[in-house]
Amino acid sequence: MQHQIIDAWMQITTPRMAAEPWLASLLRWTGQEEGGMLPDVPLTLSAMDDAGVETGLISAWTGPAGVLISNEETAENAAASGGRLKPVMSVDLTDPMGAVREIRQRAEDGFAAVRVLPWLWGLPPNDRRFYPVYAACIDAGLPFCTQIGHTGPLKTSEYGRLIPYLEDVMLDFPELVVVGGHVGFPWIDEVTSLLHKFPNFYVDTSAYVLHRLPPDFVRLLKNEGRKRILFGSNWPMLAPARCLKGLADLGLDEQTQALFLRDNAKRVFSL
Repeated sequence: MQHQIIDAWMQITTPRMAAEPWLASLLRWTGQEEGGMLPDVPLTLSAMDDAGVETGLISAWTGPAGVLISNEETAENAAASGGRLKPVMSVDLTDPMGAVREIRQRAEDGFAAVRVLPWLWGLPPNDRRFYPVYAACIDAGLPFCTQIGHTGPLKTSEYGRLIPYLEDVMLDFPELVVVGGHVGFPWIDEVTSLLHKFPNFYVDTSAYVLHRLPPDFVRLLKNEGRKRILFGSNWPMLAPARCLKGLADLGLDEQTQALFLRDNAKRVFSL
């Protein structure tokens, strides 16, 4: 496989994040032992090479318990990758002006997006504490990345529902580019509805191996969602090569496959 794929959701986890008790379910689901979630930059690049991934977006993680992967650590890892890893920032919702300043500064430093996870914060995305972040994303010209669908970690899935939570956000911020990670199962009908309704809404397939994508989602990928769906792995929870094994069985035409694996992410993240 040639080096041309863009992976929309990766992270280089820290010991702080690996120690979180809610990570136990992901270790179990992915068949990894405790401590198996601690890759470095060379291991990450090797996993990308195995899958033909040229560029990966690596995410910082911040939650109510503190910083699990800092923006600075993410920037350092990206800098050490020879340009193949692009940093995605996270921010503290309890410090709205600090979050706004962080987005402004990190945008100037080359960060590609902002990611905040509702399940981690225990807040729906239409909570008022998110709203300064959305405004700052628009002002900086950056996509807002989040998680949709059920929550793999041992946290509630409620805030992964798209309607009404994420729909409210896109009604209030029609200029905001939103990338919903992790497919959106079991609410694929809501994913479809929002893709039709909002031209700035995108979805990535992170946390799924392709042969396990829901049939309705595959139909969406082949048809009206072909310019809106991005490939993602969720490394190191899943390796990109493992996620891509079922690619040929999806039956995508050449153009749709290029949009899915590279071109949609290239456009959304201005790569």
